[in-house]
Amino acid sequence: MPRIPPELCAKCKGYKRLCGLPRCPILDMFRGQLQASLKLSGNLARGDTPPGALVGESGYPKVNLYFLIPPGEHGDNARFYDDPIIWEEKRVPLSQIIRLRSGMVAGRLALDAKNPFSLYESEVALAVVSERPVSSEALLAKPPLPRLRFHGITKPLGPVAPAEKVVIDGSPRVPRRLEMLIWDDASARDAVWEAYRSGIDIYTIQRAFSLGMMGRLKRRRLVPTRWSITAVDELLSGVIREHIRVNPPVDNVEVYHNTYLGNKFTVILLPGPGSIEWVEVWHPNTIWTRGSSKPVVYSLYEDPLGKKTMEDGGYSAAKIAVLEHLWKRGRTADIVIIREILPSYYAPIGNWHIRETVRRALGSGPVASFSSIQEAKSLVDRLVSREYRDLIYSRTGLLGYKRKTTRLTDYF
Repeated sequence: MPRIPPELCAKCKGYKRLCGLPRCPILDMFRGQLQASLKLSGNLARGDTPPGALVGESGYPKVNLYFLIPPGEHGDNARFYDDPIIWEEKRVPLSQIIRLRSGMVAGRLALDAKNPFSLYESEVALAVVSERPVSSEALLAKPPLPRLRFHGITKPLGPVAPAEKVVIDGSPRVPRRLEMLIWDDASARDAVWEAYRSGIDIYTIQRAFSLGMMGRLKRRRLVPTRWSITAVDELLSGVIREHIRVNPPVDNVEVYHNTYLGNKFTVILLPGPGSIEWVEVWHPNTIWTRGSSKPVVYSLYEDPLGKKTMEDGGYSAAKIAVLEHLWKRGRTADIVIIREILPSYYAPIGNWHIRETVRRALGSGPVASFSSIQEAKSLVDRLVSREYRDLIYSRTGLLGYKRKTTRLTDYF
């Protein structure tokens, strides 16, 4: 994917908008980092966690763990620095999310992924999954400095410095069921499902999974954060699909829609055994399609038994949201998810917003229900971008726009 050239940034200086973006993500991130650096007490970062920690993937199984602290922030103020559920609920804008993410100091610890138990002993892992923020501090080897990076695909991250040690001053309060699972010699799949069934939110489960708190005791590992997010989504999706496979299909064709952070989602549920189609459209002039006059489109298909044409973290985040909805209703369905990425989505912030935006779409109820696909098409025509409608439809078979394999049920 093309990056914004450094010479363009040097000429723009963040205010001429020569790249065409609505805001400068580099300056938004730099301002957040600067504010975080000014709140430090020398080499000491003090604040509450969660927010939490990130596990890097470079050099695996030797990994870096970034312990995140919003300096000087405590309680709910600290939690707000990394709370996807509240962000979506309050419709926090992209510029503020970048500043929040960039406003946390990251104390870097070099660890062996095969030894997650050291994080239990220091209570670092327990603090990251605590139900309430706990006081913590990181003694840094040197003061972290804000970094000005001249490319457009860096995820927002605050100032980073090696940590000589991380100390948890408060007492973490781990969800009771999760605390039992930490010492339970169960498979990762069973542990993730049990935690989810007990009401623990998916983001706490992802953190616990990443920090090696789930799975067979002798096979525990730190899991890079990016991997753990998709792994938890897929584990839960697999179990939910097993549960809903025997349920009756939805009665009508239902259409749902929601937009947030420059991403449009249209979800169509159809009577059927559980096939899923994902169509993703990157509009021209987004940060990932810079210089392109045409949109970038790709699609993914998953059959009712879970066989996919490719892997994609964004798809997994959307899929779990739809399957949750069907599970609560006691139904199954064929599913079409259409995601459109607009130029106003100018910085990467992870897959959480996909999951939460689709959850909001489904939780708000259908825009309309129809007795046939043909009737539903007129509404879908209005919800997706008109100029890319034919391109989107060319990638979906469940809506009847391209030839699909005939099924036995089609004759009934």
